[in-house]
Formats: sequence, C-alpha cells, structure tokens
Amino acid sequence: MEGRCMKCQEQKSMKDVDMTMTKRGGYMAKGKCETCGTTVCRICSKVNAEKAIADGDAKKAY
Repeated sequence: MEGRCMKCQEQKSMKDVDMTMTKRGGYMAKGKCETCGTTVCRICSKVNAEKAIADGDAKKAY
C-alpha cells in the first residue's frame, strides 16, 4: 500500500500498515515510510479499506 510521505515529498510504500477509522467515520491507513521511517497516512473509502484488510495489506485496528 502506498501513501504520500511528507518528509520525502513523494509517493512511498508503507510498512506495518494499520487501518483505522476517523472520528467522522472515514477510513485511514497509517504506516511507516520504508525509506525514512516517518508516519505516512492515506485516506481510503470503505471498499478500499475492506479490500486492503482482506488482501492482507493492512491489519484492522478499529
């Protein structure tokens, strides 16, 4: 799974991804940048969040 790393300023793949739910009911993938180790987040739809969990790309954390 990929997200935008604010430190590297480009799309990077994430490791140790947790799928969380925001206060407003949205879904967000949170992981670490493989290059610099900074926290990387990605907002997802419900369909994409459930697909990432089913595929094993992220673990459910909500």
